[in-house]
Amino acid sequence: MTAPIIQLHGVAKYFGSNIVLSGLDWQVRQGQVIGLLGRNGAGKSTLMECLLGLRELDAGSARLFGEEVGALSDATRARIGYVPQKPGLFEWMTPRQMLDYFKAMYPRWNGVKVDALLERWGFGPLELGKPIGRMSGGEQQRLSIIRALAHDPELLVLDEPVSALDPAGRRAFLSELVDGVIERGTTVVFSTHILTDLERVALDVAFLKDGRIALQGQLDDLLEGARNTAEGRRAEPVSLEDLFIEVTQ
Repeated sequence: MTAPIIQLHGVAKYFGSNIVLSGLDWQVRQGQVIGLLGRNGAGKSTLMECLLGLRELDAGSARLFGEEVGALSDATRARIGYVPQKPGLFEWMTPRQMLDYFKAMYPRWNGVKVDALLERWGFGPLELGKPIGRMSGGEQQRLSIIRALAHDPELLVLDEPVSALDPAGRRAFLSELVDGVIERGTTVVFSTHILTDLERVALDVAFLKDGRIALQGQLDDLLEGARNTAEGRRAEPVSLEDLFIEVTQ
């Protein structure tokens, strides 16, 4: 069995007296599609930033593809795609200028995919020539997703990627995620507060509570296990919302 793509051991992160992550252990193997769940403020974004090396750890270790996240090689960085909660794009550039800038950094840049996504997601000549800072939140988020998918990453980390999208935009993104990413065996860590979206794409879920992964497993198995309680089998199926409330309360 190959080593996990993500390996976190004893990870801790504090902000002043606020303990966000505490002795967290977590492993994600190649090809897993994991929905990361937790209450608001549980530390999901902080966890994603720590596993990518975007925040310095206060304790513990984090490795991606066998390398310490604080010293990732350029080749390993090129294997990772990331959609942050806030797009963080170069607002003074046009979409085409920004994509050309990132294209120079990635040897596996898939220009055909980029052009197809731009067309399908409504980026015509007018939009491509407009400064990113003048675009709507939904347009910026779609552009951030295109940037993350453009180099066919082996690991895709998504932090609330559909929060600024309307229902049609969410459906288009989830369809692309399933058909164009997951079916290729890409490893995906997906955080969202929209549970119905997560149910469409995630085979596994992990619950973050009190700074640690409180529960992880295949979604169907966890739902069936929650239905078969110590008091006996429940009459009605257990939903992901029910499980979320049970685990995180």
